[in-house]
Amino acid sequence: MIVNNVGLLPPISPRLRSRRIADRVFRWAVMASVLLVLLPLVAIMGTVIVRGAPALDWNFLTSLPKPVGETGGGVGHAILGTLFLALGGLLIAVPVGVPAGVFLASDRMPRLGGTVRLCADVLSGVPSIVVGMFAYTLLVLPFKQFSAMAGAFALAVIMLPTIARTTEEVVRLVPSTMTEAALALGAPRWRVMMQVVLPSAGKGVAAGVIAAFSRGAGETAPLMFTAFGSQFLTTSPMQPIAALPLVLFNYAVSPYDDWHAQAWAAALVLATLVLAGNVIAKVATTRRSR
Repeated sequence: MIVNNVGLLPPISPRLRSRRIADRVFRWAVMASVLLVLLPLVAIMGTVIVRGAPALDWNFLTSLPKPVGETGGGVGHAILGTLFLALGGLLIAVPVGVPAGVFLASDRMPRLGGTVRLCADVLSGVPSIVVGMFAYTLLVLPFKQFSAMAGAFALAVIMLPTIARTTEEVVRLVPSTMTEAALALGAPRWRVMMQVVLPSAGKGVAAGVIAAFSRGAGETAPLMFTAFGSQFLTTSPMQPIAALPLVLFNYAVSPYDDWHAQAWAAALVLATLVLAGNVIAKVATTRRSR
């Protein structure tokens, strides 16, 4: 028997004791699983920060690359090129992905909606290098030159399923009473979607767009077949253009130590850009769901 200030307590039954042990084991297993999930991210970011921070400065972020054999230079052209390509991809993907997500959330045509949803899921799983080959065949071979337009198109194909599926999920969070009230006032369904549903789900849609931007900004394989890269600062949609993933790849496989250091710094800039976009999108989506 166990004695306390009140009196005698009955002994703990073996069944209750086993449940407490199982509960503790499960808690420790969950904590270990969380640590195992976070460990790769922490290891990658830690390695990139340790290797890339020494070569990262303002000159590296704003200047153009130096010729082979000269030290210094930067990736200012690649940062602008990455933003140019990712924003160009959004200009193509958003006008298609957002209406597609609204259509999927409306459930007006279940069979067609199921087909579109399946196609979006399959497209999100297509290897990015296959998307690059598709864009190469469609926009590079006919014009006989690499271009930023082809790179933006390839990124748009990659961004499209993310935008469509995210838009579908956040539109479903809009209370049905708002839609029903607008329809009861005699507004056509398209106007209800454009003026009631989408403004209500605006933050969630924006979060999906930011997540798609982060996804596209980190892609390398499609740009090797389309944008190709450049050592100069260019914003022409019909000319090759630099991007951080391409600079990172080219510098990493080079035999020069100075380029290796710059590759780590470029990796730090790219990882920060992608991680920041995903964090912003996650925070916005969480607030919207609440």
